[in-house]
Amino acid sequence: MDYISVREAAKAWGISARRISNLCSANRIPDAKMLGNMWLIPKDAQKPEDARYKSFDGLHPIVKWVGGKGQLLEEIAKKYPAGLGTTVKNYVEPFVGGGAVLFELLGKYKFDNVYISDINAELINLYCMVRDRAGEIINILKGYEKEFLPLEDEDRKLYYYARRDEFNRLIGTGSSTNSVPGAALFVFLNRTCFNGLYRVNSKGFYNVPMGAYKNPKICDEENLSAVSKALQNVTIVCADYRKSIEYIDENTLVYLDPPYRPLNTTSAFTSYTENGFSDQNQVELAEFVQALTKRKANVILSNSDPKNADENDNFFDELYSRQNIFRVAASRMVNSKAQSRGKISEILVCNY
Repeated sequence: MDYISVREAAKAWGISARRISNLCSANRIPDAKMLGNMWLIPKDAQKPEDARYKSFDGLHPIVKWVGGKGQLLEEIAKKYPAGLGTTVKNYVEPFVGGGAVLFELLGKYKFDNVYISDINAELINLYCMVRDRAGEIINILKGYEKEFLPLEDEDRKLYYYARRDEFNRLIGTGSSTNSVPGAALFVFLNRTCFNGLYRVNSKGFYNVPMGAYKNPKICDEENLSAVSKALQNVTIVCADYRKSIEYIDENTLVYLDPPYRPLNTTSAFTSYTENGFSDQNQVELAEFVQALTKRKANVILSNSDPKNADENDNFFDELYSRQNIFRVAASRMVNSKAQSRGKISEILVCNY
């Protein structure tokens, strides 16, 4: 039998030499043998299927999220680069939010590496705890569901605001991260608050009022369990988006979904964290896109379309003049008046 070296196999299969050595150690390559401290690979050996990241059908976000991309998934999917899951085998999402795109991709493609991040510490705690301790979260949520759903409206309000105060106490004492109770409270409040909104005040405390849902799904045990499995090998980090560059190369798809540029002053509420995202921040993000382009990474970015409010506003057209800009229809849901919600245009930017 003819053999080749680990380095030769790595070049032929498009994976790292270290990965091949690990596959040999795990008996994943038939007839591979050790000579001294080196592995020899049968020349006609086939690349093993990568079992580290498998696809997970039927996943969906575990929280509702303002600006969530569920309604735009078809449009975003049309922009995915060729070779996704094969030559483009890494995925990075530095503003993960509700993770609609993340879960859609995990449901369809296999990746070597997946990295997600956000600066919302409580949101990142939720993802970490669902990955690592989903069973405990499910048990707490079942208790909330059993206690909350039978209550009349006034008692529901008392229950909701008691849980909101509890959540804010955790934030105030620094106990809302690395915290199963913090993660469970995050889900409960998200499922029962007004419009699924996450908004904090200038001190970082959650201040969204209760919603009017008649029968909210507080504990979706099946989806939480499925998401937990899908996140097992995902790198989850609470960090500024710039940190992600360490994980990005030419084999990476990067999806950027930053806080949207407000279309008008009334839509400029403080939503995700106590820190805003100004036009200067948008400019810096565009510079980051250029840095990723130099790395030959594949980048998709979404944002609001200023032309909804002013057809002469070319802010993003000028900012991303070196990229491809697409305008797609979306529904505006964040407004206290239902009649003020409706179809608007959003932009998708691609650097390829």
